[in-house]
Amino acid sequence: MNDITRSTLFARLLPTLPEGRIREVCIGLYWTAVLAEVEGNIRCGMAATLRDETPHFEGEPSVSRAGHLTELTGCQLAEYVYSFHFPEVSIGLATVNALLPPRPDLWVDVHSKEVLARLGAGRTVVMVGHFPFVSELRPRVGRLFVLEQHPNDEFDLPAECAPEIIPQADVLAVTAMTLLNRTFDEVMALRQPNVPLIIIGPSTPLTPLLFEIGATILSGAVVEQPGPVLRAIREGANFHQVRQVGVRLVSMTSTKVW
Repeated sequence: MNDITRSTLFARLLPTLPEGRIREVCIGLYWTAVLAEVEGNIRCGMAATLRDETPHFEGEPSVSRAGHLTELTGCQLAEYVYSFHFPEVSIGLATVNALLPPRPDLWVDVHSKEVLARLGAGRTVVMVGHFPFVSELRPRVGRLFVLEQHPNDEFDLPAECAPEIIPQADVLAVTAMTLLNRTFDEVMALRQPNVPLIIIGPSTPLTPLLFEIGATILSGAVVEQPGPVLRAIREGANFHQVRQVGVRLVSMTSTKVW
């Protein structure tokens, strides 16, 4: 576990979460979802599914209490963000997202692509993670650098270039996957002071607490139809498919930028 991540985010966030009863845990090919009952309301949270590299027939199980997760309280399951096993980290973050109090008063229906196009006009944008809209965004900003752990585009740069590239950013966009693979604090340490930070992706915790640790805008997802979304995830859906059956993309900000 990355101790810096624990001290700057999850150790502050988890004690603020309300308790909840876990109704269902679903681990799909691409997405993990947790259904929880919180204060009489049903909530569903998502996070990207990360996998352990260990073969399934060797070593410790990736999900130690598989088959018994709904016996844990919501706050106990949220503690899985500290696990050494990546699938459990995904469960933990999905639980956090399920327990977080909804903030419809702060949500706006603005896609992260439009946020970045507006903030990045004539400026240098650095993206940590390759997003599907990169090719559309590139002509709308000054310069665009994309850092990716597994580059699959001719313009992508390997993650090892981060110390050179991130300090050049006038606008920094970071995938919420960094919260799962525990590279978020490394990225934050390379950001220049006062550079706008946008955290992007369905795994993003939509909580104002992230503004207190440096985020400017959060662009995430809200599950509006838990039943169809859980069914799609169980059947191996990617995010495009999941979104079609009941997920709303929203953004929220600490400042007036809309």
